[in-house]
Amino acid sequence: VQLQASGGGLVQVGGSLRLSCAASGGTFRTYTLAWFRQAPGKEREFVARVTWSGSRTYYADSVKDRFTISRDNAKNTMRLQMNSLKPEDTAVYYCAATRNVFSATYTVADYNYWGQGTLVTVSS
Repeated sequence: VQLQASGGGLVQVGGSLRLSCAASGGTFRTYTLAWFRQAPGKEREFVARVTWSGSRTYYADSVKDRFTISRDNAKNTMRLQMNSLKPEDTAVYYCAATRNVFSATYTVADYNYWGQGTLVTVSS
């Protein structure tokens, strides 16, 4: 499957952005999907994931109650709604996919397919 992330940009503290990830070339509903991010000088970290059906979502503590992950299997898309943004949310955001739908997947190594990344900058 090929993934393409979009929607990044510059936003002020407390603002909102919505990221999108479009998929092609695979059976979309058979993948667990996730968002990761990588800030300058830091390792890529887990942000959120959604199960193949969209019925369950999981978040990093740092974004819980501010970010919402969702997917639309009919449109082969995934979204990340980000609210109450903070300067520490500044990073390149990557969408990712894995065929592993049976176990918890939270690390970079768990995911086989990656989008190219979209930059989110939160200014104070």
